[in-house]
Amino acid sequence: MLKVLIPTIMLFPTIWLSSPKWLWPVTTAYSLLIALTSMLWLCWTSETGWATSNLYMATDPLSTPLLVLTCWLLPLMILASQNHVNTEPINRQRLYITLLVSLQAFLIMAFSATEIIMFYIMFEATLIPTLIIITRWGNQTERLNAGTYFLFYTLTGSLPLLVALLLLQHSTGTLSMLILQYSQPLTLYSWGHMFWWAGCLIAFLVKMPLYGVHLWLPKAHVEAPVAGSMVLAAVLLKLGGYGMMRMMVMLDPLSKELAYPFIILALWGIIMTGSICLRQTDLKSLIAYSSVSHMGLVAGGILIQTPWGFTGAIILMIAHGLVSSALFCLANTVYERTHSRTMILARGLQMIFPLTAAWWFIANLANLALPPLPNLMGELTIISTLFNWSPWTILLTGVGTLITAGYSLYLFLMSQRGPTPPHITGLPPFYTREHLLLALHLIPVILLITKPELMWGWCF
Repeated sequence: MLKVLIPTIMLFPTIWLSSPKWLWPVTTAYSLLIALTSMLWLCWTSETGWATSNLYMATDPLSTPLLVLTCWLLPLMILASQNHVNTEPINRQRLYITLLVSLQAFLIMAFSATEIIMFYIMFEATLIPTLIIITRWGNQTERLNAGTYFLFYTLTGSLPLLVALLLLQHSTGTLSMLILQYSQPLTLYSWGHMFWWAGCLIAFLVKMPLYGVHLWLPKAHVEAPVAGSMVLAAVLLKLGGYGMMRMMVMLDPLSKELAYPFIILALWGIIMTGSICLRQTDLKSLIAYSSVSHMGLVAGGILIQTPWGFTGAIILMIAHGLVSSALFCLANTVYERTHSRTMILARGLQMIFPLTAAWWFIANLANLALPPLPNLMGELTIISTLFNWSPWTILLTGVGTLITAGYSLYLFLMSQRGPTPPHITGLPPFYTREHLLLALHLIPVILLITKPELMWGWCF
């Protein structure tokens, strides 16, 4: 664990002491080295489930894929932001990269925490750098409003969780994940216990986000700079799913009855947010709503509490993290050239940028879960476990899958096909940096087909 965390912390002096000319190359190379080092976590040798570096930090097959995804994303965020931040004074560039690195440090500590209260503190700490990135480096005037939404939705959901954790500490005497799984099951039957159950999960459902408490997400995504959108889509939404998986272990037997409304909301959200995607004009807003749709499927898989549901949820979280981040990178490249996110003003780009159209095509096919990509594996696993739970769910998940295919094709045809508008002239060509960035997103998705056991957790 420390072989990744200490180099991440040492990035801070590197950022502030390196010369302005070498700032971007050095931080990119260093963070890529950390990402490659984190791959060692995937060489799983432990038979007990947890590989512990100390009492407070450990990895297991559930947190490992999310930790590697977190480390993999930092060099990609630095690569993607280069053009956006390069025109600013050097100290602001340093501050921007510092915020990205601090976000990675908090996320590593959140995913590797064995104490639930430490996980909670790191879960909250990720708010601060994300909020500064959105409100300081966002593009439009709405960014302060988006930051307020983001902060208050997350904080309002998280406060009941803190109270619930303190009550859990009081009744069990420990908050260590290593010990709680062996402790006596809690006897939960009263109304107070029901409120406690809801308090444990609402923070994570807001973070995922569940349909109904998702309004902060499109705002935050649309107003954030490219690195903010990437880290939100790829890792911060996954904190919600990860937290739910960790907490669900302790919430029986109430979950069997109380999970119903949340599963219904999650499944209904797949159809509703998919339908919203079909009528979006804003490129980033469409990709943001598609994230809500996919996370609804993940929430459904986790709330059912079967091994297949958990497995499908982890696979879909990892695959969606890479694909959604790639789509935001593509949307940013279009925005940097045309200075508009309205799809109808940037059509027919395939004629001008044919290789980029290929990246768009692969990312959209991955988003609509084309076989044999891991997105399909995750979706099929969750859909089959939902069908096993109740055959009626196939209506909602089936329609949701059709709508997903519809808006993914709409996104591709709207942005790449058709006649090029006359006002699109003299666009700068795509740089090698941007093609490398997209390759580093989409090649791992394709390679994961060959070895899916890296990301299906401890369920099989």
